[in-house]
Amino acid sequence: MNRDEIKRIVDDCEKKCVEQFQLIDDINFYYSEKVLNAMQESGLSESSFSSTTGYGYNDIGRDTIENIYKKVFDSEDALVRNQFVSGSHALAVTLFALLRPEDTLLSISGVPYDTLHEVIGIKGNASSLAAFGVKYAEIDLINNDFDYEKIEAYLNSNKVKVIEIQRSKGYSTRDSLGIEKLKKVINLIKNIDRNIIVMIDNCYCEFVEKVNPIEVGADIVVGSLIKNLGGGIAPNGAYVVGKKKLVDLVGERLTLPGEGREVGPTLGINKQILQGLFLAPSVVASSLKTAILTSAVMDMLGYMVRPKYDDKRVDIVQNIEFNDKDKLVKFVQGIQAGSPVDSNALPIPWDMPGYDDQIIMAAGCFTQGSSIELSCDGPLRSPFIAYMQGGLTYEYGKLGLIKAIEFLTKG
Repeated sequence: MNRDEIKRIVDDCEKKCVEQFQLIDDINFYYSEKVLNAMQESGLSESSFSSTTGYGYNDIGRDTIENIYKKVFDSEDALVRNQFVSGSHALAVTLFALLRPEDTLLSISGVPYDTLHEVIGIKGNASSLAAFGVKYAEIDLINNDFDYEKIEAYLNSNKVKVIEIQRSKGYSTRDSLGIEKLKKVINLIKNIDRNIIVMIDNCYCEFVEKVNPIEVGADIVVGSLIKNLGGGIAPNGAYVVGKKKLVDLVGERLTLPGEGREVGPTLGINKQILQGLFLAPSVVASSLKTAILTSAVMDMLGYMVRPKYDDKRVDIVQNIEFNDKDKLVKFVQGIQAGSPVDSNALPIPWDMPGYDDQIIMAAGCFTQGSSIELSCDGPLRSPFIAYMQGGLTYEYGKLGLIKAIEFLTKG
């Protein structure tokens, strides 16, 4: 298939997506207004772009950022730090902050993302929660929803300290979890035991729906700054929002007890974090439009896709099921070739730290590993699914898709 033929298919599919694009534009405007109001109400000024070194005492910009995040998420408090290496690091720090020996951690969205297996102790690790005496249990989803009956039975017969819910699908074939499902299950949990801490892994889901997990009763929410909320500008970091007493515990685990959130130098990153958040509603909208177009085009080409182009969106991730290792590899290589950085590099499957299977990953990004920039990856295991996400602008996302199809269909 030549480029002109591919462009005609893409343009035809684009016309089908107009109604979905309008819904995204509405959500974009909603969060743009919310972010702008939060910045204005927090008194954001040029002095907030200042930098601290060493211990990072009295960092005005850092405090302003955290106040803005608190307002955006309608939460009691927020911790937004460049000391977090990744979203997985922030999740690990949060779990270690909240759990003590003999406590029980329960996942009710099935097995968590691969990078948490050694953190929890699903795979042996001398530094895991299990090694410190934290117990773990999990309850699988049923028909892409929570198994409410099993959850209720487990909570009525076991003492649970923290319930962890991973909203995005990770490298699974399930659907991602929307706000309505979260609301229903959190109500169930709190009616049984209001002291259980409900912790949400919110990666890939920010600014996709108009309601966030804090608003439906979540106690603490964690996400990455090199995904949605960094807007493609923040070079690293993560956030934790929720109840003040819980956020304080996470701060003390990130740094040290007694100093907690009072330390942590920003090293000149404040402006990038703030500018990234400012652009995030628009960037997330572009990512969603890219995902919707991809779904429509790949469906037309005969591949199984989830979600469908006209399904309600919960996160920015688009699944494309190839049922063929070589096709998965070619598509991912095409995304790399359509990227602005290292477009001449050829991704190959490799044994990536923290994963059970070899991973093929395209990430020709300005920030290493940034999933809000156009990226695509997947494990080399049946049914050979590509997980595509990101697109700083819709136009660049569309161009990347065209290049990927070129790679996929060439002889």
